[in-house]
Amino acid sequence: MTETITLQHSFQARARIAGRIRRTALMDSPALSRLCGGRVALKLENSQITGSFKLRGAANAVLSLSDEQRAAGVVGVSTGNHGRGLAYAAAQAGVRCIICMSELVPQNKVEGIKSHGAEVRIIGHSQDDAQLEAGRLMAEGMTMLPPFDHPDIIAGQSTVALEMLEQMPDLETVLVPLSGGGLISGVAMVMKAANPAVRVIGVSMERGAAMHASLRAGRPVQVEELPTLADSLGGGIGLVNAYTFAMTQALVDDVVLVSEAEIAAAIRHAYYEERQVIEGSGSVGIAALLAGKIDNPGRCAVLVSGQNIDMGLHKRVIDGEDVDIAAEIKGGADA
Repeated sequence: MTETITLQHSFQARARIAGRIRRTALMDSPALSRLCGGRVALKLENSQITGSFKLRGAANAVLSLSDEQRAAGVVGVSTGNHGRGLAYAAAQAGVRCIICMSELVPQNKVEGIKSHGAEVRIIGHSQDDAQLEAGRLMAEGMTMLPPFDHPDIIAGQSTVALEMLEQMPDLETVLVPLSGGGLISGVAMVMKAANPAVRVIGVSMERGAAMHASLRAGRPVQVEELPTLADSLGGGIGLVNAYTFAMTQALVDDVVLVSEAEIAAAIRHAYYEERQVIEGSGSVGIAALLAGKIDNPGRCAVLVSGQNIDMGLHKRVIDGEDVDIAAEIKGGADA
């Protein structure tokens, strides 16, 4: 039987990781507020120490390890940001860390993980392939700290919602990037406990949105992992999902999808209007607002989840180039 993750776990996580993560700003967006006719503010997790919210869950999970687990080391499977957060948290705690990744992960994210002292193993063409290597390392005695479906990870991610409520107590709508569901499960748990009337809306990309497909099917399903500007939202939710599918199904009010062109437009908006560098995955909430896909957002907080984009790609996007990652990968394969 799985543990129920509650508001108490969120407060415990906040106390545990205090001083090891950054309390990030909630910045009003005059441009988006004018567009939407309400107050829109951006929760800037792109300014987190490792460039994304993932450090919150990783730090909480590492600090919750037993002495035996710390000695054996930790392993993670990541599309980039969880690996970076886990590598940083493990290094700060003096714990060995191995991150398993697929070939689809951008090189800048691989280098970011290595910069924090973790070993990176590139395995196969999908998260599922990388997961097999992680399973082998677990069999050797290492502790698996997954990117989302873990109570300590979810509780750690939920601390961002405590901050948002303190910074904007009267918020009505929260837009949260949605992938495996660790972030939105924690955020929705806190928001609904504080005020059930708050709308929690997940936003994902049209290409390979695994949680969206699973919610439509009523059970966890596999989807093809496709190249996308929102690369950190890629990967499955796990067919044996213990926490995040049920929490997302029960607590999240709606899920919307955005196109590659809408993601690119949001990256450009963030740079030129908000003076923020954000990755595609962190831009999806802004993308949904710009595309008019959120009805009556009112007092709205948009969780900007990360900044770890390849800066060459970022320049191409903000310069207005029509970047199609899938076509580029196919072109390279055909060459």
